[in-house]
Amino acid sequence: MKTYSEKIGNKLNDLLEKTYDAEKGFKKASENVQHVGLKSYFEQKSQERRSFGHALKTEISSFGQDVDKGGSITGNLHRTWMDVKAFISPENEESMLEEAIRGEKAALDEYSNVLSETTLPPSTQTVLVEQKNKISDGLASISKLEDLK
Repeated sequence: MKTYSEKIGNKLNDLLEKTYDAEKGFKKASENVQHVGLKSYFEQKSQERRSFGHALKTEISSFGQDVDKGGSITGNLHRTWMDVKAFISPENEESMLEEAIRGEKAALDEYSNVLSETTLPPSTQTVLVEQKNKISDGLASISKLEDLK
């Protein structure tokens, strides 16, 4: 069985780390809002990222790479910032939506970066394209949620 190059393995593990961070970030956002629709949206996105993580871990390990576990220090700091922002901001829902939009745009860039690798196995490319499309669809639905506030 062919294995990933170290470069691709590292990129996928970075993406996995950011997926863990996003899962925790969406969970934190759901804890910082009162609006039922937003809370539900953030909880659903957290579960989606958990699923993404499992798929990425399976894909990485199936090609002979070690799987990094855990989130990043940057992600931990960002979640702390979300708590502070929620505490001091009178427009809590709007703040959490802004953070979600920013994070989703960054995720799309990350996926595009990894997908630009020409040596990705077809199964990995399929997983990444499906996940990127779900993120893109979710980003489109965030704008609809902005009108609910």
